Amino acid sequence: MRNYAAQIIAAALLVLCSAAASHAKDPLRILVLGDSFMTSHAQSKQAVPNHLEKTLGAYVKSRAITGARYRYFLPITGALGLNISKQYRDGPWDWVVINGGGNDLWMGCGCSKCERRMNQLISADGTGGDIPTLVAKARRSGAKVAYVGYLRSPGMWSPIEHCKAEGDTLEARIAIMAKRDHGVIFVSLADMVPTGDKSFHAADMIHPSIKGSRAAAARIAKALKSR
Repeated sequence: MRNYAAQIIAAALLVLCSAAASHAKDPLRILVLGDSFMTSHAQSKQAVPNHLEKTLGAYVKSRAITGARYRYFLPITGALGLNISKQYRDGPWDWVVINGGGNDLWMGCGCSKCERRMNQLISADGTGGDIPTLVAKARRSGAKVAYVGYLRSPGMWSPIEHCKAEGDTLEARIAIMAKRDHGVIFVSLADMVPTGDKSFHAADMIHPSIKGSRAAAARIAKALKSR
């Protein structure tokens, strides 16, 4: 009788261990939201989400759209993804990786006298605005959130060179937001591009090159692995 009971217990433990091992091998499920930083080189499968998928062996679903921003109010195209907040879809996500806000500052106020627009995106204490609202929505699903910053220029002319101060302010606020929740991280790319090195940028000096996308994905992947 004792031998039979021991066999039953051993079989149950084997099933539990097998289930745990199987679960451990399940790939991460990642949802990506954002703008053209995430879509650059998507046609050649060299965009940030593609590299994330390869690096992590994850299932990655990208809903990022070129030109997307938060303060976008046309209903149909907004629902299709030009409004970043409306890109989100419920799912069994382990991580939601988000970027965005640059188009709001560049196209919305020309990176000049942008205090009102900045506050609409995210308040100084990181608790209010479009960005914290989207992050909170993703967190309610149980997913962790990685908010990704933008590349900086290599100290050369670019169409958005004058936006640096606003970009720094935006990302400082996002970093504050991330510190308020252990399930949120801010992934800064501000120090990734060496001075004088144009190879991380595409020819327009706004979007990442394939090298830039790969490097950004590697940094994001490292941040996700650390959690």
